[in-house]
Amino acid sequence: MPASIRFIVNLPTMLYNWWQHNDFAYPWVLPLLSAIPYLIYFQLMTKGKQAGSFTVTTTHFFRPSLNWKLQLRHLPFVLRCMALVSLIVALARPQEKFTEQQTTGEGIDIILCFDISGSMTGQDFKPNRLEAAKAIATDFVQNRPGDRIGIVIFSSQSFTLCPITTDHQTVLSQINNIQNGYLTEDGTAIGSGLATSVDRLKDSKSATKIVVLLTDGVDFGGVIPPDIAEKLAKTYNIKVYCIGIGSNQDMGTQEKDASGNTIPSQKLSFNDNLLKTISRETGGQYFAATDQESLEKSYATISQLEKSKIETTTYNHYTESFLPFVLFGLCCIVLEFILRLSVFKNFP
Repeated sequence: MPASIRFIVNLPTMLYNWWQHNDFAYPWVLPLLSAIPYLIYFQLMTKGKQAGSFTVTTTHFFRPSLNWKLQLRHLPFVLRCMALVSLIVALARPQEKFTEQQTTGEGIDIILCFDISGSMTGQDFKPNRLEAAKAIATDFVQNRPGDRIGIVIFSSQSFTLCPITTDHQTVLSQINNIQNGYLTEDGTAIGSGLATSVDRLKDSKSATKIVVLLTDGVDFGGVIPPDIAEKLAKTYNIKVYCIGIGSNQDMGTQEKDASGNTIPSQKLSFNDNLLKTISRETGGQYFAATDQESLEKSYATISQLEKSKIETTTYNHYTESFLPFVLFGLCCIVLEFILRLSVFKNFP
């Protein structure tokens, strides 16, 4: 596509982008632009009256003139209109706007601790427990501006997937990457997961430190018992909000043992007594998420209970951008003046 055509095609987008990032100090001047259509109308109505005429008996010997001056006879008037538009816009003082936001206050340090054991693939949530938890946790992170958030995952082992950070895009990316089997050995080491979360928060200077521990609550494996991890959280003044995810539904899953024999389907269940104890002893709260709605309410309640003291101040900086319009308008006026005194000069 030729450059000229590409410019014309992109011109509306360019003008829209310019309008979005610019303001006018004197917008009341802009209505003067309405005079331009009147000038065009006046020019069209009077151009015929300005031309001389004489009577002839026949016009068959006249041929259309291809004189370039005739083709460009309206150029001075076009330049005058362009000059007027530019100068009126310049009088309105266009200003390029730069918006800056400054966040002040006290945020909260949060660790999202995810159980990624095999039991988290239970399909009493759609598509399964882990994927449902990831989706709700994503919304939770997006609604916590100003907080530092990190991620710990655990099965029979625990691992810091993301240290606490204010870079929420990184946090969201890591949540999206969480998969069952990320840690090779299966299990549900709640104590190890909580202990790792506490280790990520113990040196934090934040006044409020919390762990959101999400699991199906069937604890086995790991080297740190849950009661020891609970005491560590109390020592460092860390609240633990536990979410027990799962239900007693019979999902009719078909599994096979090592010999290839089909194992009868079992109800998916979780032990919530352990999670209630951890939450109570650390000053947090326990939530039972037996379906998608209750899972969403769990995160929403935690977000309401632990509010950040964040204030966002918006600053608008302006840079004057009227000078290009003034220069362009003056150039159009000078060029029109030169053309009228030379190429398009009228003789009496």
